[in-house]
Amino acid sequence: MKTLEECRDKIDTIDDEILELLNKRMVVVKRVGEIKKDVEGAIYRPEREKAIIKRLAEHSINSNGLLNQDAIEAIFLEIFAVSRNLELPERIAYLGPEGSFTHQAAESRFGAMSEYMPMRSISNVFKELETKRAKFGVVPIENSRDGVVGETLDLLAKSSVKIVAELYMPIHMSFVTKAKKISDITKIYSRDKGFGQCREFLQEHNLSNVELIPVESTAKAAILASKDESAAAICSHIAAKLYNVPTMFDHVEDSIGSQTRFFILSDFKNAKSMDDKTSILVRLKNSVKAGSLVNFLQDFEQEHINLSKIESRPSKEKGGFEYWFFIDFYGHVDDEKFQKVLQKHKEEVTWLGSYVKGEEIDI
Repeated sequence: MKTLEECRDKIDTIDDEILELLNKRMVVVKRVGEIKKDVEGAIYRPEREKAIIKRLAEHSINSNGLLNQDAIEAIFLEIFAVSRNLELPERIAYLGPEGSFTHQAAESRFGAMSEYMPMRSISNVFKELETKRAKFGVVPIENSRDGVVGETLDLLAKSSVKIVAELYMPIHMSFVTKAKKISDITKIYSRDKGFGQCREFLQEHNLSNVELIPVESTAKAAILASKDESAAAICSHIAAKLYNVPTMFDHVEDSIGSQTRFFILSDFKNAKSMDDKTSILVRLKNSVKAGSLVNFLQDFEQEHINLSKIESRPSKEKGGFEYWFFIDFYGHVDDEKFQKVLQKHKEEVTWLGSYVKGEEIDI
């Protein structure tokens, strides 16, 4: 291969081979879907997908391949999403609007082909799942800057919906516009927080005196910028893509980045993997009694169960100041050591889900 044309011909040949292999894979996938339908098995298996990506990454390293794990994950997550749609097309409800960061998180796991249902509130996402109008739901649970999303915790406390996966996503902002030059911009749309997170960028590019117009969502900002060539928006990458607004600058947030943790919700129980996390709700019988929480946590220490998070919320069931506790720990609900703890606190613990531990992102 000496010329550009020869390289392109070779790429075309390889692409044909890739397509042929993908079609062969989908034939097997379709059969898997038929088998799962007969036994009512779950279509989305995060632990299986993670194992495949890990195996392929190791294979790439051993064969001196150019693709690292991040590249392999980006390619195969879309393949997995197409596969799931062949097995059984599913609806995914998420906290909207279209183009929100939750939409971006949902699409990163369920691909471009899935049917997405933007909801006006987190409670509406839960309702769609409880009434079986959607199979999966995607909601934020916490942000590294703003802390926990209380509404998600409160709804998990009273819903039958389970957590089946978690994912961490860095919150990167894009500066998008149809203007030819930055000097042509007279107004910028975004959420209040969007402007606050991008102060340094606005100052560096002499945009501090341009009219800043706050709107209810970054998706709305992208829509408005798409209709006015003298306007720009600070918004998510997916909003810019969705509303066809060219990106002038990426990652315009200030140097201290943030990330959001999302839960994927559904109605099934994951099998054990080698790298699980479990979420539980704890309603202590005597939560106002001195030492009640410490005594409960000592049972976890005794079984060498590592906690990753504990969050208190007002119980809202009684007057006064009683609290529930949301706890994340490393391991699966079926692990023998957790079952020992559960036997002692059956009436106090509600299992919310066991799922493959998400990969936190270094920002």
